Amino acid sequence: MTTKNATIKDVAREANVSVASVSRVLNGLGGVTPETQKIVREVASRLNYIPDNAARSLITGRTHTIGAVLPDLYGEFFSELIRGIDLAARARGLHLLVSSSHDGVADAAAAVRAMRGRVDGMLILSEYVDAAFLEANLPEKLPAVLLDSPVKSARYPVLNIDNRAGAIAMVRHLTEAGHQQVAFISGPKTNFDAQQREKGYRAAMTKHAPGMPLTIVDGDFTEESGYRAGRELLAKKPRPQAVFAANDMMAIGCLFAFKEAGIDVPGDIALAGFDDILIARYVTPPLSTVQVRIADLGRIALERLAALLNPAGSTPASVETLGCDIVIRDSCGGKRGVTVAPTKPRRSPRPLRT
Repeated sequence: MTTKNATIKDVAREANVSVASVSRVLNGLGGVTPETQKIVREVASRLNYIPDNAARSLITGRTHTIGAVLPDLYGEFFSELIRGIDLAARARGLHLLVSSSHDGVADAAAAVRAMRGRVDGMLILSEYVDAAFLEANLPEKLPAVLLDSPVKSARYPVLNIDNRAGAIAMVRHLTEAGHQQVAFISGPKTNFDAQQREKGYRAAMTKHAPGMPLTIVDGDFTEESGYRAGRELLAKKPRPQAVFAANDMMAIGCLFAFKEAGIDVPGDIALAGFDDILIARYVTPPLSTVQVRIADLGRIALERLAALLNPAGSTPASVETLGCDIVIRDSCGGKRGVTVAPTKPRRSPRPLRT
């Protein structure tokens, strides 16, 4: 049999299942055993069966596409986040449409509006998104999951990282390693993650290094800002004993500034970051950091959205917070290893109220 014009009936016959079962598998509707899903996908691939998406959308009212609006598409954090989302989407027969919103609230609004009618649901990570933004730009019936957001809404589930606890755990480690003068390189002022990480730094310094003045240098999550911050910190008197950057990219830029000035890390200054992007373990010295399981964040966000797309599996909106660990490598002079931050993944126990 030629496979060029294989139909859904061909797939059903070869897989020894009903046409309805094939449709449910390829449309990601559930209600089919994992074994049957595997067989149907293998047969569809072997027969080179390509669904007519236009016709399928007319019948089901769905595009089988998920939209993701992110602050940027550049850098290891976002590439890893997209990877996690995409793998989970593909496993459910869904496609991924990605856009960025790095140029401001109007850009974020345009990205969201451009996806309306093209996607069955959206994942949104943007510092410009608040309740008023969602009301103005997101159709009421379009499911969405918010990532790293302070928004509390009865309509939209929120998936956050426990940034504050992660920062507290890292500062505690640095102080216990003998570094009482810990400086902090902050992230963008309007970024929710950056705000929570700075709050964690402040709380931990108050508890673990009481009486020590806080040293906070502005950054914007880029390597360049980390480099500038590193040069600024080297000019301070007294010079800090340790530097904690609000993300790994700034820590790496700071490390370059220190090396350029002949400063030994960790002999002269200890250094730590946040995120545990892949390159963090390959710089010299390898970077101590707060580990965020970035691909898992994307995967879980997609799973929450997929549940909303299936009415039988939909759940009330909630805020779910993912815990993180600290990974100790050579850059801070402490004992290598992984320490669990004092939080566990958790979900708000009941629906949020507006």
